Amino acid sequence: MPLADHLRELRNRLAKAMLAIVAITVVAAFFYNDIINLITRPILDSVGCDKSFAELAKSTKSTEPCAEITINGLLAPFTLALKVSLMAGVVAASPVWLYQLWAFIAPGLHRHERKYAYAFVGTGAPLFMGGAYFAYTVLPTTAKVLIGFTPDGTSNLLPLDDLLDLVLRMVLVFGLSFELPLLLVFLNLTGMITGKRMLSWWRAMIMGITVFAAVATPSTDPLTMLALAGPIWILYFGAVLFSLLNDKRRRRRDAEGPDDDEASDLDLTPEDVGPVETVSASRALPEQASSDRVNGYDDVT
Repeated sequence: MPLADHLRELRNRLAKAMLAIVAITVVAAFFYNDIINLITRPILDSVGCDKSFAELAKSTKSTEPCAEITINGLLAPFTLALKVSLMAGVVAASPVWLYQLWAFIAPGLHRHERKYAYAFVGTGAPLFMGGAYFAYTVLPTTAKVLIGFTPDGTSNLLPLDDLLDLVLRMVLVFGLSFELPLLLVFLNLTGMITGKRMLSWWRAMIMGITVFAAVATPSTDPLTMLALAGPIWILYFGAVLFSLLNDKRRRRRDAEGPDDDEASDLDLTPEDVGPVETVSASRALPEQASSDRVNGYDDVT
C-alpha cells in the first residue's frame, strides 16, 4: 500500500486500541477499591498494623514492627484512582491492543515469520504470567523482611502510591526474568548463539540466577529463594536443550539444501568469459528484428 494508506491503517488500529483501553478504564474505576485491596492485601496481611488479635498472638515477637498505608495530599486520592484504573485498563485490554498491533504487522511478514511470532507470543505470555504470580506470592515475605529493619520506637508509614510502584516493579522484574529462556531461544533461531555455547555458560547462569533470586527475595529462608531460582534454572536448561536440537536440525537442513520457498545463496564468484572473439552466439546481444524505430529507438535500445 502507499504510505498514506499505511498511516491511515495505523491510525485506525491505534484508535481501536485506545477505545478499548478507555472503555475498560472507565469500568475499572467503579472497582477501584477492590483493585487496591487485591494489590495490597498480601502486604497488609503480612506487616499491617490492623491484624487481628489472633494473628498477633501467634507472633513470637511482642514488638514485631508493622506498617500503615497512607495517602498524602489533597489530590493524591484522585490521582491514585486514575492511575490504578488506567493501569487496570491497559492490562485488561491487552488482548485487544495486542491483536491490533499484530493485525498491523502480520501482513508484512512471511509465513515462517508469522509461525515464529505465534510461537513466541503463545510462549511468552504464560511465562510472564508465571513470573508475575511468583512476585505476588513472595511479596508478603519480602515486606516482612524489609519492615524488620525499622528502628525500635518508630512507626512505619507506607505511601500507597509508592507501594503500588513497588508491586508493579516486582511484577515486571519477575515476569521479564521468566522471559530469559525465550530470549535465548530467539538468539539461537537467528543464528547469533549456538546451543553448545549456551551450555558452556551453565555455571555462570546458575550463579547469576541464584544471586538474582537472593536479591529479589530478601529472606533468610532458603526455600523461598529456591522457589524462584528453581523454575528459572529449569527454563534455562530447557532453552539449552531446544537450542541443541535446533542446531542439529539446522546442520541437517544445510546438508540437504534450501527448501522450495527459500532463496538459495547467491554465487558471486566472477566467471571467466574468455576473449571477446570466443563469446558464443547465444550470449551475444540480440540482432535488430527490423530497421524500423519506435519513438526514435531501435530494438536493442
